[in-house]
Parts: sequence; C-alpha cells; structure tokens
Amino acid sequence: MIQVLPSAPRLAPERAEPKLKIPVFPARSGLFTERVGRMGTEEAFNLGARVSEVESLGERVIRCNIGQPDYPLPGHIADALKRAVDRGLTTYCAPEGIPELRRAVAESLGERHGLDIDPDRVVVFPGHRPAIGFAHLAYVEAGDEVVYPSPGYPLYESFIPFYRSVPVPAVLREEDGFGLTRAVFEPLLNERTALVFLNYPSNPTGSVATRAQLEELAGLFLERTGPHARVFSDEAYEAINFDGHEHVSIASLPGMESRTILSSGCSKTFAWTGGRVGWAVYPTVREAQVARRLSINHFASIPPYNQWAAVEALTSPLSAPAIQEMVKGFQRRRDLVVGGLNAVPEFRCHTPRGAFYAFPNVSGALERLGALRAHARLPEEVRTHTSPATLFQLFLLHAYRVATVDRRSFSVHGSEGQHYLRISTATSEADLEEAVRRMAAAAGDEAGFQRFVASGAKLTLS
Repeated sequence: MIQVLPSAPRLAPERAEPKLKIPVFPARSGLFTERVGRMGTEEAFNLGARVSEVESLGERVIRCNIGQPDYPLPGHIADALKRAVDRGLTTYCAPEGIPELRRAVAESLGERHGLDIDPDRVVVFPGHRPAIGFAHLAYVEAGDEVVYPSPGYPLYESFIPFYRSVPVPAVLREEDGFGLTRAVFEPLLNERTALVFLNYPSNPTGSVATRAQLEELAGLFLERTGPHARVFSDEAYEAINFDGHEHVSIASLPGMESRTILSSGCSKTFAWTGGRVGWAVYPTVREAQVARRLSINHFASIPPYNQWAAVEALTSPLSAPAIQEMVKGFQRRRDLVVGGLNAVPEFRCHTPRGAFYAFPNVSGALERLGALRAHARLPEEVRTHTSPATLFQLFLLHAYRVATVDRRSFSVHGSEGQHYLRISTATSEADLEEAVRRMAAAAGDEAGFQRFVASGAKLTLS
C-alpha cells in the first residue's frame, strides 16, 4: 500500500523576480567583430611588405621610411643587459615595472624638469605604444573629444573610432613651422575635451616647442577644459634636439603636472627599439594603479633583464656622451637632406629642430608629374584610401627604389590637400645623398609616373 504523506503547509506566495531581458543583437556577419574594423594602425609598418616585394626583384631599396635610429645600442647598456640575463633575471616581475627602474625614471625626469616625482606614479610598459592605447581606454568615453596633432603619430588617431570618441585634429601648418599655435589650439578645447595629445620633438615634422609656446598652450588647456581632462605628452624624442635647443616638458609648467601624462622610453634616446622599454608618469598614484591593472590584463610584465639595462641607461655617466654623438650625427644628416631637397625646384623643406625626420612639401613634384589629376581619376574605392602624395611615394619605391612615408599615414583627418612625405634620416649619409638624387630624378619623370599609375600596381598602402 502506498502511504500518502500529509501535505506540506502552504506558504505565502513569494514575490516573483523580474525576468531578465535578453538583448537581441543582429547576427554576426563574419569572422571578426565590427569593432575590430574600426581600429586604424600605423601604415609605415604596412609599407615594409611592399619594400620587401621590391627588394625580392634583386635591387636594394634605400630605406628612408624606418623610424628607428641606426646607431648601435651603447656598449655599457648592452653589457648590463647581458649581466642581467646571466644573473637569471628572466622571470615575471612587478606589472608596473621593477622598483629600481621606476625610481630611476622618477629621478631622471624629476632632475631634468624640476619635478618631484613619486616612483609610484611611474608605470613601465613594453615600449611607448601601450600608454597611448591605455590613455584612450582609461580617460575617454564614447562621445568625448580627443585633440591631437595632424600630421602626428598615427596611433593618436587610430584608437578614436574604436572607442567611438570624437576626433578633433589640430591641423598643423608649414608656415607655422608645424607648431601648434594659439589660433589653431584655442577653438578646439571645451568641456567635452577628454584627452589632448602633444608630441615634441615631433614625429613626423621634427618641430619642437619653446617654453613660451608651451606656456601659452598650457594656459589655454587649464582655462578651457574640465578638471578631468588630461594632456598626453609624448616625449619619445626628448633627447634628439638640434641647434642647441633645450627640450621642455609641458608637465614642468605651473598647474600642468597634475594634468599631464608624461610618456617616453628607451627606443629613440638609446637607439634601442627592440628592447621595448617605455614608461609613463601619471598625475596621481591612483591613475598609475589603473594603468598597472591594464598592464596585468594585457601583458603581465616586461622582461626584467631589459628593465635592468634601462636602469643602466638612465643612471650611467656613459650615456650622455653616447647620446650627444648620435645627436651630432643626426644633425649633420638633417643639414644634408634639407639642403639637398631645397636645391630641387619641385621640393620645399622646412628645417626640423628635433627627431630624425625631414618632412618636405612635394606639391611641386605632384603638379609636374600630374599626380593630382591621376588621383582624381582613380575609382572612388581606391581614391578614398590613397592620396597624390601616396602615389608619388609608391612611384619612388617601385621605380626609384627609395622608401618614404606619405602625409596621409600621419593622421587621415586634416590631411586633405596637404602634400608631404616623411624621410627618415636614420640611414647613412651616402644613402641619404643618393636618396635625394633619386627623388629629384623622380620628380621630373612624368612619363615614368604615368606608366606606373597605369601599370596595375596597388596604389594604396593597406
């Protein structure tokens, strides 16, 4: 017999929990997410494959496109690197960087700029780039405005569509020496400004800023933006200044240390691009802690042996003479290239005061070659991804074996109607002389240019 158990007492009905509303999104249209298509990149790296393609035909290309010093890593830094490896310093380490390097950065920058920097405000990165991307991620909401120089280092602009922020290019003019003037800067700032990028000495123009110019920019920033807006001061080329110019950081000006992210590293100053040691000094310890957390999520830490070599680079008395010798060499090359370009009627090149680039105006060459008309005749799907200067850049590469970088690669917004190429002087004087000679010949080769455009060659970089 089945025993019937007594019913459990009825309980008062509980309040029903609301059902979760599951959002409905459109079905995916392909392998990759939509957001990955919104991110730009640095086209100079895309050019490398084109250079290799040309070199595979058996002729050497003069590489004036590479943004890295061709000087060797100073011996005392290389020796410190080897010692660190021999000591077994090859493990994980603090995500924010080893204490010794953060202290060396704080003391070096503090002494140079008259700042009292807490090492806990310093975060070490694998090169200079992560600090740029993390600044977009940490400080900019969708719809916020990001002000940046155009022409300027391309990563400032490339993250903007990814985070759905608003690009506000500060279009620099040749007649101003590619400096950021009050007339250009003031109208761009408002309560929606979240982040402002500055870069001195500049890539690609080689322009620098005096203390007086930076004081004017700082005053405008403090006057017109909210307390949470930040300046990202890219000082990667801080040590490479010509004609006796002294580098000034905007972080050293009154009221700006608490609003500025000061970023630099070993790549340019110590001719060590492969070491991937960069750093940023944040306005507060709290902001540095956020950057530390982002570092953990993206790369955990960078090799401690490289960091110990960076300590040597920043603290050794042998570093200053090595840097001075390199800067003297770059200044000689600058004079050679600028003088050679200005001797060609189709070119006009201002004299850069820092970094290791020349940025000639090639409008005369484009006019003579018919590049403006050739660009206008291209199909729209090609025309919108190239420029007249890009056509000339590719003609120089394929027909004259000289690799340069076009204006459009240094911020698309604001590049319309600006006809420039960037020439890296990080190659030998003999190669630079030959490169200028070939560029002069290419500027007069209208028939060759027209044949190249009609040849079916790819006329875009990406």
